[in-house]
Amino acid sequence: MLRFFVVAALGLVVVAAIGLATFGWWGWWVAAAVLALLLVVGVYDLVQRRHSVLRNYPVLGHMRYLLESLRPELQQYFIERNFDGRPFDRDIRSIVYERAKGIHGELSFGTERDVEEIGYEFLVHSVAPVPEPEQPPRVMIGGPDCRHPYAMSLLNVSSMSFGALSGNALRALNAAAARGGFAHDTGEGGLTPYHLDGGGDVIWEIGSGYFGARDNDGRFAPDQFADKAAHPHVKAISLKLSQGAKPGIGGVLPAAKVSAEIARYRGVPAHEKCVSPAAHTAFHTPRELVLFVAQLRELADGKPVGFKLCVGSRVDVLAICKAMRAESTTPDFIVVDGAEGGTAAAPLEYEDHVGLPLTEGLITMHNALVGTGLRDRIKIGASGKVAAGNDIVKRLIQGADYTNAARAMMMAIGCIQAQLCHTNKCPVGVATQDPKRARALDVGDKSQRAQRYQAATVAQAVQIMASLGVSDPADLTPHMLIKRLTPTHIRSYAEIYEWLEPGQLLAEPPPTWADDWTAADPDSFRAR
Repeated sequence: MLRFFVVAALGLVVVAAIGLATFGWWGWWVAAAVLALLLVVGVYDLVQRRHSVLRNYPVLGHMRYLLESLRPELQQYFIERNFDGRPFDRDIRSIVYERAKGIHGELSFGTERDVEEIGYEFLVHSVAPVPEPEQPPRVMIGGPDCRHPYAMSLLNVSSMSFGALSGNALRALNAAAARGGFAHDTGEGGLTPYHLDGGGDVIWEIGSGYFGARDNDGRFAPDQFADKAAHPHVKAISLKLSQGAKPGIGGVLPAAKVSAEIARYRGVPAHEKCVSPAAHTAFHTPRELVLFVAQLRELADGKPVGFKLCVGSRVDVLAICKAMRAESTTPDFIVVDGAEGGTAAAPLEYEDHVGLPLTEGLITMHNALVGTGLRDRIKIGASGKVAAGNDIVKRLIQGADYTNAARAMMMAIGCIQAQLCHTNKCPVGVATQDPKRARALDVGDKSQRAQRYQAATVAQAVQIMASLGVSDPADLTPHMLIKRLTPTHIRSYAEIYEWLEPGQLLAEPPPTWADDWTAADPDSFRAR
């Protein structure tokens, strides 16, 4: 209401200035004209639907766009003086914002990356590019135990709960998913109308708190789960084992964001900090995990079921693989979440120092499934700072079948990275439960932006693959991704990393894997 009060107060000041000008000094006419202009701007800001900042901060919000317009010049100023020792990397935010707005992505003056920098990576194009397919490739999710396979897009909305995001933000993302034919992961905060109203395909995530499918003691409630999993928009179930930004601890929703509505959907007390347990209560061993996945699939009438984790110990991964083989059942997909993933609430030490980055996590999971002869039954998703077409192609080369994005999708619907997510004071209505702030996010406009961003990014990934001589993602190989290791040495991913052969761990584990393979126990997450 404050923004309406400010504009109304400005209107009163304009009236007062006109009155003073009528009976006093002529300069009041100038003041009245300026104030009247500001009043018109303020009223327009309140009613327009394209800019969330202006809807929440009429008149004052224009300062943000003024500074944004100066950013390229300021960056060039620092580049010319080399204040930070090297040029700025191209701002990924600009790529997301421009694609969301339908602006072309071509830029002048070539690369802004230092190609001689240690760690610089690039894709190897072919002298004989192939035509791009008429339709972007899709990935069929569903193993032999699945009765309702799902065709997944190469880029989807990663897990973000109602609580972390506002209802309007989720409505915009879900409507975008419906328009663009991609999937929307609910996050672990429960299945809500905000995830379903837009008609988009939903991946329902179940975390250790079992929100939306829990009894009074906080344990998994099969009947609640089966009832909600039957919704036609729910296309798959994802069991969250851990999150990249905070692996090994449960999710946290600050008390300021636990509204009565959120508490109702989650089944927790309102206005109290909501903390998920670090570990699940429905299973305690790799074998029990695999059997719980199979139980979820049956309760969901054969819809695809998988799990998400940030990879830690390779022994844990191999123990799960041994359990899959022992029980002759597998998840339909596994989402690998990189340690570089973001969150609104996690200890800094966890964000920066716990868990494998996405590259190592993906390669570990891919190799473990290949080496145990399970890779053809399980699809792998990748999430962790995926934003551009080259990110998609890179992750597919490293072992993924598809990708998920959270941060970039938030930017597409208006996030300006104010980093106030945990305070409930998001200035653009994306990451808040304050209805006054969430009002600023116009669902219709922002859903179009998210859909445009996703379509343009997938199209760019497909174009890059065609430039590499590939029309089917399955034909991508580690030889196509090169990394600079030293100022004078570059190597492909095929040379840098070890890649196991199908069934190799079952036949004769290589020395680099033998100890972990021996230590892996299907009945314990602790090494033997």
